[in-house]
Amino acid sequence: MVWLLSVALCLALIFQPHWQTRLDAVPWRWYLIGYPITAIRMTLTWRRLCQNTELAVSRRPNHVLLGGDLLVKGSALRPVAPKLGPIRPTRTGLTASIRLHPGQTPLHMLAAAEAFTHAWRVHSVRVTSPVRGRVLVIATARDPLGKPLGGTPAHRPRLLTALVGRTGDGADWVINFRRVPHWLVVGATRSGKSNWLATLVRELSPQHVALVGIDCKGGLELSLFGKRLSALATNRSDAARLLSALLHEAAERMRQCRADGARSIWDLEDAVRPVPIVVLVDEVAELYLIDGTRNAKQEATECSAALLRLGQLGAALGIHLVISAQRFGSELGSGATALRAQLGGRICHCVHDKTSAEMALGDLSPDAVAAAQMITESERGVAVTAVGGRWVRARSVITTPREARECAREHAHRTPPLPLMGPSLTNGGAG
Repeated sequence: MVWLLSVALCLALIFQPHWQTRLDAVPWRWYLIGYPITAIRMTLTWRRLCQNTELAVSRRPNHVLLGGDLLVKGSALRPVAPKLGPIRPTRTGLTASIRLHPGQTPLHMLAAAEAFTHAWRVHSVRVTSPVRGRVLVIATARDPLGKPLGGTPAHRPRLLTALVGRTGDGADWVINFRRVPHWLVVGATRSGKSNWLATLVRELSPQHVALVGIDCKGGLELSLFGKRLSALATNRSDAARLLSALLHEAAERMRQCRADGARSIWDLEDAVRPVPIVVLVDEVAELYLIDGTRNAKQEATECSAALLRLGQLGAALGIHLVISAQRFGSELGSGATALRAQLGGRICHCVHDKTSAEMALGDLSPDAVAAAQMITESERGVAVTAVGGRWVRARSVITTPREARECAREHAHRTPPLPLMGPSLTNGGAG
């Protein structure tokens, strides 16, 4: 026994760097102290909490027949709370399954989520309904987005996927263009939009993807990745020509798909499949605003129509849009409203008014509008993202200008040529 213990101790010392890294990654303090205390608090306060939030109901109708047609209504003396299932710990909090009473819906639990947060003394509580008749309560102990996220995420990305940060429940914040082809990013100045865009480009740079930029602010933001961009437009005139070239590229890809009997480029053979294109538009309002001249009006109309067509046709042709704006509403014209309907992925950073949040999130998830308004100016990089009606808070990884330039220089050899872009735009992107 002594020899076995000695050998085990020696092996533990030899492999200490391996097991100590994994041990430090586990939140032992939460599992040993935080979770038991929170679970006990949930169990002890559940019945009273349900009564105060009107989630507890009587097993019988709340009325008594006195005689004739006279009914007296009232509240039950001992209402029954919904059944609280096992409380299971997670790395960032805990989960519990709740069985609803007949007549109750997940909306009743959703309305009481704020009361759950204060009663259980956790950071946040989310309510989902994965199974009919039950809801899943997800409690987060601490805010995982409380501190800025630095460093390059260590992962092996798939094509057209980018790990840009972390969500409020501790999961990875992944942008998947194969699942959601187009994205809209909204936020006030210095809210984190440009940093999110830089992180996205940094994650896509090592992949076999063509990156095309439109930055009408003179290229201040996207020029950092100039060596990795296949084309870059720094004013509206160049943007109109660039978008026209992308429409010609889309038409060529449609012709190729028809010739091969394919519904999208992803049905083509690997040898003949064209490279995916991600179009990055920084401050899209610069494309729509006009100064009253005829030429400006014509260019704005051309850009608006081209972006709308790319949004309608691009998903199947491997052309994806990422639109960034401070505001993106009807004041820019009907073309902006029509384009917004094509952008299924929504991200809203800190905004200064409710209307801006509603433009980004209101038509997908109204509950997310209030969450977006709670983001303060000090929480740079924090955003509310919504896909398919589900919203979550998230924070992007910080990408410094130096990291952006180094990334572009390192992966410059991966920049695919796009002949249809024209020599001026292509050379501008390669510079």
